[in-house]
Amino acid sequence: MQNIQARSNLYALLSRILLQELDDEMLDMIRNDDAILELMPNLQAWEPLRSVENRVLREEYLNPDFVNISLLHLIPYETFYVRDDQMIETGGANPVTDIYSAYDFIVDYEAARVVSTDHIGVELEFMHHLCEAQFKAMMESDEDAVSELKEVQHRFLNTHLLQWAPLYLLSVKYEARTPLYADAADMALEFLLSDNEYLSASMHA
Repeated sequence: MQNIQARSNLYALLSRILLQELDDEMLDMIRNDDAILELMPNLQAWEPLRSVENRVLREEYLNPDFVNISLLHLIPYETFYVRDDQMIETGGANPVTDIYSAYDFIVDYEAARVVSTDHIGVELEFMHHLCEAQFKAMMESDEDAVSELKEVQHRFLNTHLLQWAPLYLLSVKYEARTPLYADAADMALEFLLSDNEYLSASMHA
C-alpha cells in the first residue's frame, strides 16, 4: 500500500511542476517538505530558496524558467517528438485520446492551459490517475482490476512516456536556469525508468 501511494504522489508532484507555473501554495509545500527536498539536492542547496520571498522567487526566477522550458525553447508534447512532421496533434487523432477516455480521465484544458492532451504534465497526471485507481482496487481487494491497472500503467509508459519524455527531460536538464526544473527533470527521468522496471517485475512476479 505504501508503495502505490508513494508512486501516486511522485507522479502528482512531477505533473504539477511540469504542467504550469508554481503558485504560493505549491512553492510553500516544496520549501517545507524535507522528503521532496531530499529528491532535489541542487534545489535544497540553492541559496535563493532560503532567502528570497515567494513572490520574488516566482516572478524573477521560477516563472521565467518555466516559460523557457515549456513555451519558448522546448516543446513538452509527445506528438512533436513522435510525428515525422513534428506537428502537435491537438484534435481527436492524438495518440493518448482513446486511452484517457477508456479510463475516465478528463483533461481540464482551462486549468492546465495546454494546447494538447499529450503534454508531459498531463501524461504524468494520467499515471497518477491510474495509480489512484489501483490503490482503490487494492482497498477493495479486486485483484483483477489491480492486475489490469498495472498492465495499463506499464503499457502507457512504454508506448507513450518512455518514447519521448527522456528526450524532453534531458533537454530540460540542460536548458533549465534554476535548480527546481533541472532537479525535477532529473527526478522524472530516473523515476520513469525505475517505475517501468518495478512494473515489469511486479507483473511477472
